[in-house]
Amino acid sequence: MSFLETTNSYLSGKVLPAVLILTGVYLAVRLRFFYLIHPVKFFRELKRSGGRDGTSPFKALSMALAGTLGVGNISGVATAITAGGAGAVFWMWISAAAAMSVKYAEVSLAVKYREREESDGGVKYHGGAYYYMKKGLSRYVGRRGAAGAAAVFAVFLVSNSILTGNIVQVNAASSVFPAIPKIVCGGAIALTVLAVVAGGAARIGDFTVRVIPILTVVYVVLSGYVILTNTGRIAGVFSEIFKGALSFRAAAGGAAGYGVARAVRFGVTRGIFSNEAGCGTAPTAHASANSYSPHSQGCLGIFEVFCDTIVMCTMTALVILLAGDSGSDGIALSMESYGAFCGPAGAAAIGISVVIFALATVICQEFYGMEALACLGGGRRAKRAYIALSFAATLAGSVTSPETVWQLADLEIALMTVTNTLCVFILSDEVSSSFRNNT
Repeated sequence: MSFLETTNSYLSGKVLPAVLILTGVYLAVRLRFFYLIHPVKFFRELKRSGGRDGTSPFKALSMALAGTLGVGNISGVATAITAGGAGAVFWMWISAAAAMSVKYAEVSLAVKYREREESDGGVKYHGGAYYYMKKGLSRYVGRRGAAGAAAVFAVFLVSNSILTGNIVQVNAASSVFPAIPKIVCGGAIALTVLAVVAGGAARIGDFTVRVIPILTVVYVVLSGYVILTNTGRIAGVFSEIFKGALSFRAAAGGAAGYGVARAVRFGVTRGIFSNEAGCGTAPTAHASANSYSPHSQGCLGIFEVFCDTIVMCTMTALVILLAGDSGSDGIALSMESYGAFCGPAGAAAIGISVVIFALATVICQEFYGMEALACLGGGRRAKRAYIALSFAATLAGSVTSPETVWQLADLEIALMTVTNTLCVFILSDEVSSSFRNNT
């Protein structure tokens, strides 16, 4: 544990923030900051519909959001503030601003290098980090080098879907309502995931496109109610955020809360996920879309980051800071904060949202895992074994202490994000070319 903590502290606290933020700024310059300078054109691009084949762009976005929204936005923000004070929120904003261009780049590359599959059930698209690593990097590191890097990353995706995408999520969800036995919660989630995942990408997309918008609206309405009924105190909260923004403690906490390292710092941010920009997971969902172009789907990736961090994480932070320090942390702190303004019903609504968000995340991450497994040559037997392992992991995750698992997950996520972000940096010429050809 000591070795893992030291390694994670170095990777998550130094290497990963530098790689992600510097790459994000570099890509934003090459993209001419178009999403900030030309907002009308940007939002017009979001309205473009895709073709008839594959998953709709909106479904793909919902699927990607299912893998990012939820426990991270509710629990992660709370632990960031606990670890780094109010100033941590400022560092979430800075990290998100840099990460938008990284998410655009990885999504557009995923659409560009995806593969088309035709069957009796229709046309499907398969893509993601594995594909643009294997095909795009070959000109820089050779075919063997590119294939090796892609295979290693696919292994990361499979194991990540079990660790951070399953065990940690279920562990967080099962602790929401102490009166319900954890194994019961884990079993219910496991059976639901099994039923949805068995239907493939189409059923996963249908599930997320129904659940995620509804949950998001409920969460935004509750948060908006708290904020609007306390407008007189909002200026003071923002003042507190900016005053603490430049302290070392705030910077460290912000990195942990936002997940810029995709690794949880200080051993307190369990179950955190935010926008996953640079992690290489969400491109798998976006690649399945029948998008108009790599550029248009990349714009949806930017919107994903905006919705996840700038909107939802900020709302959570404002509610928690308005409620004040209760001495709790994580999901308990968030539920208590909303309960202080909305009563027991509000706290229960947040708890239920956590459980359903966690369920959606597990489903989405299993899709990522099975796609990565297929890239490694896994057939039906491998798929069945993976589903069985995921089922067992869901049950185990509900009752197992996540400390060691989170240390391993932190290490894996840090390695995934550094590897994928550097790959995107190498392929930045192609990202820039695709941008110029579609604007």
